[in-house]
Amino acid sequence: MKKTLSYLIAVLILSCSAPKHGVVDSAHEVDFTLAFGSCNKTELPNLLWDDIVDSKPNVWIWGGDNIYADTDDMSLLRAMYDAQQAVPGYSKLVNVTEVLGTWDDHDYGLNDGGLEYTSKDKSQQEFWNFMRVPMQSPLRTQKGVFRTKDFNMDQGSIKIIILDTRYFRTPLTPDHETKKRIKPNEYGIGTILGEGQWVWLENELLHSKADFNIIVSSIQFLSREHGFETWGNFPHEVDRLEQTIVKSKAKGVVLLSGDRHISEFSRKSLDGMEYPLIDFTSSGLTHTYRGFTGEPNPYRVGKVIFTESFGLLNFNFKAKKIDFQIVGDGGVVLEKMEQVF
Repeated sequence: MKKTLSYLIAVLILSCSAPKHGVVDSAHEVDFTLAFGSCNKTELPNLLWDDIVDSKPNVWIWGGDNIYADTDDMSLLRAMYDAQQAVPGYSKLVNVTEVLGTWDDHDYGLNDGGLEYTSKDKSQQEFWNFMRVPMQSPLRTQKGVFRTKDFNMDQGSIKIIILDTRYFRTPLTPDHETKKRIKPNEYGIGTILGEGQWVWLENELLHSKADFNIIVSSIQFLSREHGFETWGNFPHEVDRLEQTIVKSKAKGVVLLSGDRHISEFSRKSLDGMEYPLIDFTSSGLTHTYRGFTGEPNPYRVGKVIFTESFGLLNFNFKAKKIDFQIVGDGGVVLEKMEQVF
């Protein structure tokens, strides 16, 4: 019965009438709030920052494509980051909330780029500048933007594990046989994280004592059939991460992803885990795939949202529960899901 209860997922509710300040359900105790999003262009209206501020997050997490630079010109990259810092709503957020995050291809500097991008070390320094990482931080000399951050409170603890799916990623395999852009590599060929980052990730999960472990990946993990960038293009890496999560016995592991210009919940049961693995995709902040007509995802829960939105996670330590919300302009909760761990 205990295992059955841990799998209970509340019915997804589509709510287009939530009040602007209604992103947090006052009827339920919230101990910690995490907001995140991806795919943000400075030249488009940045409509959501007031709603993100209103949600009063303890942390904001960038999920990648935080700007759209696609360049090896660091002065241009820097100017775009500066433009984002100057957006009034975002400027207010960074002054009241801790900001973490990763990059994806467009802020990395090369569309669909990986380890072959020759300006990645310079780009990494500009990324750390945007994230306001001190010059003396060890992150400044590290290869790749992966990192962890622990939030310890009286009620419980949360570990944020941020991955870099760009710096070490080996080439993709173009699909010349179908209308899809990319097809999976042969099993065992290539890597997303690189061995050093893999060892680091395995160690972080194995030794985590946190009540919840949130893994941030710029690309989707569970949705794998759409033909764009996804962990599924490296099937052996998918297996390794699932096995790592199960073997670690880490509590409350959740994946956050971006990249796709759509938002959705995906969920998969893994042998050896008492709760399902959830991949919450939130994309995009300023532009979306408004022509979306459907794509396969056997792990999808509920509907795909293809209007501008951000993701919100409200944690309750006593109930071992997370309320997941996809939130649109005006604080409208477009879709939500509850999971007990």
